[in-house]
Amino acid sequence: MAVQVLITGFAPFGGEKINPAWEAVEILPDQIEGANIVKAQLPVLFGRGAEVLAQLVAVHRPEITICVGQAGGRAAVAVERVAVNLRDAAMPDNSGNAPADEPIMADGPAAYFSNLPTRAMAEAIRAQGIPAVLSYSAGTYVCNDVMYHLLYWIDKRWPQMQGGFIHVPYDISQAAGKPSPPPSLPVPVIARALEAAIGAAVRARRAEAGVSV
Repeated sequence: MAVQVLITGFAPFGGEKINPAWEAVEILPDQIEGANIVKAQLPVLFGRGAEVLAQLVAVHRPEITICVGQAGGRAAVAVERVAVNLRDAAMPDNSGNAPADEPIMADGPAAYFSNLPTRAMAEAIRAQGIPAVLSYSAGTYVCNDVMYHLLYWIDKRWPQMQGGFIHVPYDISQAAGKPSPPPSLPVPVIARALEAAIGAAVRARRAEAGVSV
């Protein structure tokens, strides 16, 4: 049976007209390394984004779940390793909610590590000639909120699932509209990076299961 991969991107936020995370996810192929790819968009809302993700997991029952978000100002695709149990918004979410110094889960640990092969994923992206790094901070905004929920559920409810998060730079169209253009990558290049990362995760999953790749 083919591996099922759920990959999500977010809606635009912070006054942007697009979110390169979703734009890149949307154009991914429906199969990567023989795995079925399920693509979905999450709202940029504390709590609600995670609720939508939980519904998607319950319906599609993926072996691998990867959430993708925009990190404007970063110069490389960042494979996140850690989610922290903290909501501390530098800007309101898309409903105007801006929590400060709040735990995400009262019964959760201070942090979780992704159980994806993060180093192999970053290396696979770099092998495509695309800048990629391992990151140890997913922030304290909705991206981290969703990543923490995902890893909490893996710990408590879905131990057979692997999950994690990838941050991507602005698309070049976003950077071009700013007075001092920040680092950026074209959406098709971001999509190629995500495809490489998914491929690495799928190959590692099969290797652990003893399935030839």
